[in-house]
Amino acid sequence: MAEAREIARRWKDLIARGIDPAIEADRARAAELRKQSDTVLAIAERFIARKLKAQRRGFAVERIIRNELLPAWGKRLVADITHRDIREVIERVVDRGVVTYGHNVFDAVNALLNFAAAQDAIETNPARLLRRSDILPPKKPRQRVLTDTELQALWRASERMGYPYGPMYHLLLLTGCRLDEVAGARWREFGLERKTWTIPAARFKSDAEHVVSLTDAAMAVLETLPRFERGDHLFSTRFGEQAIGGFSKAKRRLDALMSEEIELQPFINHDLRRTVRTRLSALKVQDHVAEMVIGHGRKGIARVYDMHKFDDEKREALTLWAAKLRSIVEPAPANVVQMSTRSA
Repeated sequence: MAEAREIARRWKDLIARGIDPAIEADRARAAELRKQSDTVLAIAERFIARKLKAQRRGFAVERIIRNELLPAWGKRLVADITHRDIREVIERVVDRGVVTYGHNVFDAVNALLNFAAAQDAIETNPARLLRRSDILPPKKPRQRVLTDTELQALWRASERMGYPYGPMYHLLLLTGCRLDEVAGARWREFGLERKTWTIPAARFKSDAEHVVSLTDAAMAVLETLPRFERGDHLFSTRFGEQAIGGFSKAKRRLDALMSEEIELQPFINHDLRRTVRTRLSALKVQDHVAEMVIGHGRKGIARVYDMHKFDDEKREALTLWAAKLRSIVEPAPANVVQMSTRSA
């Protein structure tokens, strides 16, 4: 009865002000529905679907949102997120010793909250109250290159991991490609008769098609991979329909297996790419060819006038590297992928 009297009192007050109580009740229900749709989780899902899916490297931002932001904020209203919440998330990342990744997390937070502001879920982005330099150390160029001992341990650990991450790491070493390029590879991109892998512009960092010459060693890895009827992703735990993720977990397992053999110094997946590039120089591969092997475009006037693709030179460079890598990883277990210095 007390509740009914309170409702009646509010209705009389609304009527006195010329407001229809039924319309006001509808407005209140709509506001509550909007409130429920403006959780961080709901905003994030809309952001991923409407913005990130169309971006070439949107999956990397999506991974940060799902791994770092949703566990901390998912159930909260996006309007309740403050600059202090943002600072705490970034500081937890920095405390893990991954400064560069911390910068990426800060960028992902900014992008998500800018989207929320554009959706009228918040008035302003609270991240604008933070200066990057106040919460993040400056980025330092990474210089980590794996030693022969580490490469040998990595190769053997990758074999022990098995499909899909084991052969993925082998291809990372053999091609010098980026993690997302290898992990997201699809059979439709491969010309196996020509021994080429054409990474489409939509999946390549410079928005240009990149052709990878496949050595006999890389071909041998490909021959070990399953073929699925549902989809054509090379590396998948969903019958080829979707590319693999969970790289942090896979990397931790790789580190653990390597640590059983050697005293491992920390490294990240991208350091494998730097290692390949450095080893190409050690093999006296010309700089412009080595750069093209890993997909760095030519600069200056050569970019405008020299249209030569250097396919033969790139194949020769990767063949030299495959031979060198073979000499490093042997002697290896009996089930190691046999690599050859030949390349057709």
